[in-house]
Amino acid sequence: MRVLVVTDAWKPQVNGVVHSLEAIAREAPALGAEIHFCTPEGFPTVGLPSYREIRLAIASPRAVAQRIDAIGADHVHIATEGPLGLAARRICLLRKAPFTTSYHTRFPEYLHARTHFPMRWSYVALRAFHNAGAGVMASTPRLARELQERGFRRMMIWSRGVDHELFRPRPSVLNLPHPIFFYAGRVAIEKNLEAFLSLDLPGSKVVVGDGPARAALQAAFPEAHFLGMQKGETLAQLYASADVFVFPSRTDTFGIVMLEAMASGLPVAAFPVSGPLDVATPGAGVLSEDLRTACLGALDLSREAARAHALRYTWAASARQFLDNIGIARAARRSAEQRQLFHDRQTVEAR
Repeated sequence: MRVLVVTDAWKPQVNGVVHSLEAIAREAPALGAEIHFCTPEGFPTVGLPSYREIRLAIASPRAVAQRIDAIGADHVHIATEGPLGLAARRICLLRKAPFTTSYHTRFPEYLHARTHFPMRWSYVALRAFHNAGAGVMASTPRLARELQERGFRRMMIWSRGVDHELFRPRPSVLNLPHPIFFYAGRVAIEKNLEAFLSLDLPGSKVVVGDGPARAALQAAFPEAHFLGMQKGETLAQLYASADVFVFPSRTDTFGIVMLEAMASGLPVAAFPVSGPLDVATPGAGVLSEDLRTACLGALDLSREAARAHALRYTWAASARQFLDNIGIARAARRSAEQRQLFHDRQTVEAR
């Protein structure tokens, strides 16, 4: 099977969407599939207001259709709800071609945090976008149930993985007072980093990543160590040098960074919300509405237990689940079309 993934999120962005898509593309050939991409590369782009690092493609439906046709894909999966995703959705509907989507980002909550735009209006638009497809992939059962309650249909589960070879226990490279409480990810308002940085904790606080909130947070919390964007071996070494991974976000749909931390031997401290509730199970993390209590409690957890939990998640399993979802969605679509054809024939014969 040849699958074309249409995504507005792409390199040089560093986020869970891009990481997940790249990972399943690497695993797909071993499962008898090819994954190709339609991304902002090759299109004019414009910076997202209030987050200029994210570039949105300026692309007509005709240009996107040409990309789709050039690949000759058996199936189109729309990963994001941006300009490319909207264009691909329109094309698939016009051609009556089945497509699937995935729900990666809580845009209603993010938009509300930045502009106070009513979330219910955003969810109306997102529901219309996703329900037009043959299936909506969500990263956890909890998220899928939440979206169903909001009126999303044909929900499917697509979990995530982690590179256990890259992210593993190693000797420390941070010459800082322990315990080291560590965060990695975007530095943006929706990540709720102030909830972590304002805590009275022993030892050191380390933030890895970049984003529009970094300058303000660095000025407000000068005692914290902001190390900027890090990747690959350097990032893996930093994870393994810490003692607890702090995940203060209340809006993430999954949190791949939690898996990377646990694979490195770090227990997780987080709020008891969607994402941590699914990923950081007891023994591998402490969840509490009192984040300080969670941070201090995580110090008592076993680093070996945290890694053992992360070993349950692989990118091979994630890619298999993604491709299985596509197969199920296409089969369901064919069955529905056959039922409609039978109904139409019966109606004609009755006349």
